[in-house]
Amino acid sequence: MTIDKSLKVKKGVSRSRNVLTRVERIEKMKEMDKWQEGESPFGLPKTRVYRVVLKKKKKAVKADDAAADAKAPAKK
Repeated sequence: MTIDKSLKVKKGVSRSRNVLTRVERIEKMKEMDKWQEGESPFGLPKTRVYRVVLKKKKKAVKADDAAADAKAPAKK
């Protein structure tokens, strides 16, 4: 049985997940040099998931508008 096109998520999960699949945990452990080839994939230790936080950029447009208003002569 297939999923209707309107129900599919195009981007996948856009937020960070706090649960990793077994394969993802093994990949993380390989990156941290904690995985030895030949080990059992069962009973893996918990793996920390770091959230990526992006800082919001300050709006430069408002600063440019304020500077332009200060330079313009006052109208009466």
